[in-house]
Amino acid sequence: MSGWAAGIEAVLQPLPALMIFVGLAVGLVVGALPGLTATMAVAVLLPFTFALEPVPGMMLLVGVYGGALYAGSIPAILINTPGTPSAAATLIDGHPMARRGEAGQALSISVVASAVGGMLGAVMLALFAPRLADFALSFGPAEYFMLAVFALTIIASLSEGMLVKGLISGFLGLGIATIGVDPIQAYPRFSFGNPQLGAGIEFIAVLIGLFGVAEALTQFERLRGGASMGTTLGSFRLDLGRLRRLLPTTLGSTLLGFFVGVLPGTGGDIGSFVAYNEARRFARGEKKFGRGDPRGVAAAESANNASTAGALVPMLTLGIPGDSVSAILIGAITVHGLRPGPQLFTGSPDLVYGIFIGFFLAYAILLVLGLAGIRLWAQMMRVPTRFLWPTVLVLSVVGSYALRTSAFDVFVMLLAGVLGYFMLKGGYPLAPLVIGIIVGPIAETGFRRAMIISGGSYEWLLQPIPLVLLALTVASLALSLLRSRRSGGDV
Repeated sequence: MSGWAAGIEAVLQPLPALMIFVGLAVGLVVGALPGLTATMAVAVLLPFTFALEPVPGMMLLVGVYGGALYAGSIPAILINTPGTPSAAATLIDGHPMARRGEAGQALSISVVASAVGGMLGAVMLALFAPRLADFALSFGPAEYFMLAVFALTIIASLSEGMLVKGLISGFLGLGIATIGVDPIQAYPRFSFGNPQLGAGIEFIAVLIGLFGVAEALTQFERLRGGASMGTTLGSFRLDLGRLRRLLPTTLGSTLLGFFVGVLPGTGGDIGSFVAYNEARRFARGEKKFGRGDPRGVAAAESANNASTAGALVPMLTLGIPGDSVSAILIGAITVHGLRPGPQLFTGSPDLVYGIFIGFFLAYAILLVLGLAGIRLWAQMMRVPTRFLWPTVLVLSVVGSYALRTSAFDVFVMLLAGVLGYFMLKGGYPLAPLVIGIIVGPIAETGFRRAMIISGGSYEWLLQPIPLVLLALTVASLALSLLRSRRSGGDV
């Protein structure tokens, strides 16, 4: 209890509390702007923490982290453009809800699910961190490869009824992911002598183009044809009945998102897609998913925000970053002469337990700020189409350029936008392409390292964790194919 007392005393001071508010405010702005990621915001604010004590500095960064991940859902729901990569799963059902006049409901579900996922994630972080870190450390290349393969089965599940087109989209994403430097031998591939291609395709630029620019082109086409996007926001109030129906999905996705976040190198983008897929698989009326099902928004957002707490488990207990943001947080801690790991729990209990408490408080405050602000953010739907979508295009260009201050990333974004536009016209789903880009490098690196370690043998498949993941993969594919046959889709 002495650690908890030290943490409470450290956080409930004027400066740390103020830093949480400042961090949340910055995170909300950053997350709502396509291209400006949570990683970027935390990296930019990192130098400001050097002049602060460790606890206030971490509170600032934790606030930015949570605020940006939640706010990424705002443009995802309203204009079909994810503010952050981990909000890509949210738009699958969030934007269809907005298009049929339920933007208020979608935004309300998003903020509630985000807050619940973040707060429960903070509780699990505090209760299970050391044990879960040992489990995460047991994951080697073989385990990561099979986890990535299992995640790739989401493509089949999301593409029921148009399986062939979904697989084509997914393989296109895997192909894009191979462009750049070979992860094992470090030589450029598929670069055709172009040094910019040799550096790899920036995933966030592709994401902005696929959803932001493609949607803008689609809206321009509708505007030219005389159609216009609906401006009905609907009710923002969530009644107890709907909250009760969303509770199982929210809790289950929170658990799944947290445990995926514990695995180093995964993060909220993978966690949100995995949780969305499992929520869809086990839900009654699963055919509603992808057409504006509130459970899809709840699943993606609760998992996304719970994964942030999961990513802090290996960071705090082992000194291993769970994702790109936690890698920056390690830098913020080491600047003050501290070292993440088991000794941090005994040497600086005020910081460790302060992070637990601050993380919970950040999401509790986020719930209040989010519910108070959704009516303001939803007014984006009332902006005339002829003004809204040119603004989206401008923000897409600015966001893509800001990634690496490279005009090449802007070109990639525009090219991805044209590709996404024609894919939508042809009925090819975009989500499998995104999944392929995210999971492809993890699968390739894990497989090649596992083969190198085993000397070219496949014996690693018979190890307990890979074998269980293999069984889950086969079961997932079989279930998706069976459902596709029953629905009369293309197999």
